[in-house]
Amino acid sequence: GFWNVENLFDLVNDPLKNDDEFALGGRKLVTQEILDMKLDHMTEVISDLNVDILGLCEVENRKVLEMLNEKYPEKNYSIIHYESPDLRGIDVALLYDAEKFTVIDSYPIEISFGAEAPTRDILYVKGTFDEAILHIFVNHWPSNCSGLERGTLRRSVAANVLRKTIDEILMQDENANIILMGDFNEGPLAKAVYGVLNTNINREKVAENRYQLWNPMAPVMGIENGGTYKYRGIDNVIDQFIVSKGLIDENGLEINPRSVKVLNRDKYRQQEGDFKGYPFRFWVGDNLLGGYSDHMAIYCELYLKN
Repeated sequence: GFWNVENLFDLVNDPLKNDDEFALGGRKLVTQEILDMKLDHMTEVISDLNVDILGLCEVENRKVLEMLNEKYPEKNYSIIHYESPDLRGIDVALLYDAEKFTVIDSYPIEISFGAEAPTRDILYVKGTFDEAILHIFVNHWPSNCSGLERGTLRRSVAANVLRKTIDEILMQDENANIILMGDFNEGPLAKAVYGVLNTNINREKVAENRYQLWNPMAPVMGIENGGTYKYRGIDNVIDQFIVSKGLIDENGLEINPRSVKVLNRDKYRQQEGDFKGYPFRFWVGDNLLGGYSDHMAIYCELYLKN
């Protein structure tokens, strides 16, 4: 699974991060009660997902992930998290069931823009799942907050860095099992994801090229109130899974293409008003809406083919 949890911060004002608004005494007037509500609502989503491996983004630190684990002891997830250089202090992380997935290696991949403000690292995790090696990349690419052109350029840099890392793996093993998950801040057919990262929503096309990646999100594209993020009334699928040929070659570890879904339950979307169909957010600006997130969670199934 993967989910952008929308600003999971603790209550401490970290002088090295722009997290003041979520700290005690900050402009959002966050209290322990509000943080507990946020964590309780997150456990609803995570319980409904019920996955063995879960990528998250927009988490401040390991502390909040441990708080989340305490709220949801059913899985007792192990945590992989590294502090990234993002100025707001939001990071990506991976939670996993250590009885199902055994970690071999993990490290953050830095995305550098030179003198420009840094962004989130990409998290790389290698492990064994169902006795097969699985390579996981958890992403949270730059947004369009400074404009579409600049956002696309910054995402293209991230895509280039990620592509080089993937190619290094594929040069060693062209059938490597690789899954990318994340908030890419653009859709499957946009420039950085489709062009720079070299992906295709057509599975047959990918089967002909060992370096091309398959984007299995087509079944949830173009569906009213069915995407992962809604902006100005338009449904978008910016939270995605992307896989290598090794996960569609009908040998060893495979992705079930029919299993790729958005956790699209009524309680996770607003059901009335001007924003009917939008993800039910926890915050709207400085106002507490009390929902879940501005993004919908996604999930899929991997299985070992006999």
